[in-house]
Amino acid sequence: MTAYLLAIGIMAAIYVLLTLGLTLQYGLTGLVNFGHVGFFAIGAYASALLSLQGVPLPLTFLAAALAAAIAAWPIGLVALRLREDYFAVVTLGFGETVRLAITSEGWLTNGVQGIPGIPRLFSAMPVGLPEALATFAVIALACTVAALMLRRIAASPFGRVIGAIRDNEDALKALGKDPARFKLQVMMLGSALAGIAGAFYGHYITYLSPDQFIPLVTFYAWMAMIMGGVGRVSGAVVGAALLMAFLEGTRFLRDFIPGVSEVEMASVRLGAVGLALVLFTLFRPQGLMGDYRK
Repeated sequence: MTAYLLAIGIMAAIYVLLTLGLTLQYGLTGLVNFGHVGFFAIGAYASALLSLQGVPLPLTFLAAALAAAIAAWPIGLVALRLREDYFAVVTLGFGETVRLAITSEGWLTNGVQGIPGIPRLFSAMPVGLPEALATFAVIALACTVAALMLRRIAASPFGRVIGAIRDNEDALKALGKDPARFKLQVMMLGSALAGIAGAFYGHYITYLSPDQFIPLVTFYAWMAMIMGGVGRVSGAVVGAALLMAFLEGTRFLRDFIPGVSEVEMASVRLGAVGLALVLFTLFRPQGLMGDYRK
């Protein structure tokens, strides 16, 4: 039971990192990114491929963040020229393009066969409870550092500018500020966090394949942010924990719904998660960590 709870905690912590990147991009700046999973995948594959070549893990994590940030640079340039709805479509297409590239470029990614044998974070330790506990501690530390960084950004002059971009970009331009470089920096920094989350995911699962990076992953990150509270750093943490509680809790629905096969149960679980999101949107639109006075 302890090992199972630790596994849930590790995945929740990975989703916290992923959601923190989205919180910076959308919650604090207003950039609608529907292709977040693409940067998650880039980070995962970059770290995995380098580690299999013998590169030390700290350097592979740095490379994962840099690769995701560099990939976000042209997307950030696109953000300067498109309205929110068009930009959302572009990012969605980017996420799918990354997945298709992973599938087709078998010489690099091994295609649909996947990449097995990715080194664990603590490969010197035997697989078991101590190794899982150490992995959770490291990812939790990374989440803490990222959350503190986002809080510092939100309270800084930079944070006030990106908040103005979110609230009224035209008014900001009228004051003589150029939002272009701020959007670009936010896009790259949020994507770097997604890349680090992907690196943790790859080294925890120890196997990567294209079907692990479908748009549903982005939907889960959005759901965590909405349930926790859009624009709230604490909301990303609470929302990711609540998301994993929903995803794992619905596994036991089959015990209460007779006559449902395992294949059908996947659709029932997704419907239950979607219903939870609809209820949150209707009755708690500001999220669990939002302002209760609103």
